[in-house]
Amino acid sequence: MLALATKISLIILAVGVPIVVAAREADFVNPAPSSPKKRVLILCTGNSCRSQLAEALWRHEAGDRWDVFSAGVDPKGINPRTGRVLKELSISLDGHRSKHVREFEGQRFDLVITVCGHAQEVCPAFPGAARQEHWPFDDPAAAKGTEAEVLPVFRRVRDQIHERILAYLNR
Repeated sequence: MLALATKISLIILAVGVPIVVAAREADFVNPAPSSPKKRVLILCTGNSCRSQLAEALWRHEAGDRWDVFSAGVDPKGINPRTGRVLKELSISLDGHRSKHVREFEGQRFDLVITVCGHAQEVCPAFPGAARQEHWPFDDPAAAKGTEAEVLPVFRRVRDQIHERILAYLNR
């Protein structure tokens, strides 16, 4: 195609339209780079709190640049407090569900993040991950006490995850 474009440009140059030819030939030589979204998978044990928080927060901050997924090695369903603390930031969990890591077997990811020690032990290397990182966070579901005592734990973990995501995205 380039050889044909060069021949055509020589013919057109002879006719006297060099600007059009230069632009047309550049399209063949240096096509515009495509910029597909990067893909991130966030893993946890139950895919009920930390990984769900991270998925929603990452999508909120960079959903235009990243396809974001989360999964668990032993999914338990989404903890209602997870949705509650996200709603405080006007972030919805609509459409989210607790997923098993097996749903993502054979897929390629630019980044896989484990957010709990158990997931890191079970998935020390995720096939298809260009890069894998471990970001340990406390499990808010393990917090004991009244709602007034437990919700601050969920908020703290939410905020820690949010800060870590922002730091990663802005580096």
